[in-house]
Amino acid sequence: MAGEITETGELYSPYVGLVYMFNLIVGTGALTMPKAFASAGWLVSLVLLVFLGFMSFVTTTFVVEAMAAANAQLHWKRMENHREEEDDDSSTASDSDVLVQDNYERAEKRPILSVQRRGSLNLFEITDRVEMGQMASMFFNKVGVNLFYFCIIIYLYGDLAIYAAAVPFSLMQVTCSATGNESCGVEANSKHNDTDPCWGPLRRVDAYRIYLAVFTLLLGPFTFFDVQKTKYLQILTSLMRWVAFAIMIVLALVRIGHGHRQGHPPLADLSGVRNLFGVCVYSFMCQHSLPSLVTPVSSKRHLTCLVFLDYVLILAFYGLLCFTAIFCFRGDSLMDMYTLNFARCDVVSVAAVRFFLGLFPVFTISTNFPIIAVTLRNNWKTLFHREGGTYPWVVDRVVFPTITLLPPVLVAFCTHDLESLVGITGAYAGTGIQYVIPAFLVYHCRKDTQLTLGYGTVNKHRSPFRHTFWVGFVLFWAFSCFFFVTANIVLSETKV
Repeated sequence: MAGEITETGELYSPYVGLVYMFNLIVGTGALTMPKAFASAGWLVSLVLLVFLGFMSFVTTTFVVEAMAAANAQLHWKRMENHREEEDDDSSTASDSDVLVQDNYERAEKRPILSVQRRGSLNLFEITDRVEMGQMASMFFNKVGVNLFYFCIIIYLYGDLAIYAAAVPFSLMQVTCSATGNESCGVEANSKHNDTDPCWGPLRRVDAYRIYLAVFTLLLGPFTFFDVQKTKYLQILTSLMRWVAFAIMIVLALVRIGHGHRQGHPPLADLSGVRNLFGVCVYSFMCQHSLPSLVTPVSSKRHLTCLVFLDYVLILAFYGLLCFTAIFCFRGDSLMDMYTLNFARCDVVSVAAVRFFLGLFPVFTISTNFPIIAVTLRNNWKTLFHREGGTYPWVVDRVVFPTITLLPPVLVAFCTHDLESLVGITGAYAGTGIQYVIPAFLVYHCRKDTQLTLGYGTVNKHRSPFRHTFWVGFVLFWAFSCFFFVTANIVLSETKV
């Protein structure tokens, strides 16, 4: 993420890569999707979900093609350097050797396509992990690189604000009760205000801010150091995620089967489309992590087909989660964080399950917060870095971590409206990362590949959507979304 070429890491099979991509995409955004589905209507939500899933798949193939093009550039430079070293070594050769060398050099100056046809190493093999920041440096000019980092930084700020709000909000909902019966957590069919009492004289908003302060004090210091997610921590959080999702889907189906269906979602409600759009974009976000995910895959022969299969499975999962939710619960009773709907005595009778689901975001999000914070801090450093320059200790160890941690905590202090936070983050920064950056990357990498390696060079990992029309369509869709969301926000504020 910080714009460096890193080691590939331990290789794994394509099917393990499929599982990793599934886990990467299905995250926090899925928990805010049911309420957005209920607000926009089930038919509009389904159509938009399928379309946005398709668009995300298109731009995923764009990023994979750009990764292959970046690897080709690196491999070609290594070959040139190797040839230069050989030229230096052969400078004392005999006249006959020089003649042979001249013939070799003329052969090497042929278009790369002819070289590939002679059985040379395929330059487009994805062997080096080239992060998106490095690809931006390779294919964009200085303005483009700065815009890339601006977009990724805004998105990571939104991510941190969502995480900083979700954990205290979940703790507040589970532990506070207007009636004082804390064992049942969220009360049935009740809507609480922030000014409602929580514990004695403390209001719910006071409890939320106390939890936020504790969260910041416990996890904030990790921003000032380097931290890495361990393999076992990733396995644990993934296991907890799937146990939680499975429990929620099964419980919702059981309630519907027993005749406790409360939801009667409308067919369409355009007023809810704005937040639904942002939530769906956020829920399909994986483009910025594809280099780390795809590069270690041992065999990339059928990579596009596996990615397509992944998206089909994810669409099916999102559909199952959301449809069971909107028909099981009334639209106005669905919580911003869907897990909290199961922290109710009338829904789940087993207290351990109630607390597990209610506190599920606390466990999983808390492990991701330091990783994203360090990633954001490193992006700030890369953005302002100058060749050969170093930062003073205070700037490196104090200023950058502080500007990383403070803004999202302040946003979380002011609001815990998770649906709006996810919607705005997805609609603006998420659109830039998921649509605009991949489209420009693939467009410029194709031009650079033709100029560097010769016209007619074939990228073995080229996107199925190879026509320039698709690049234009993705950009048109992205800018249309910007205008739609902005106009919707302005009109909504004007009505208020």
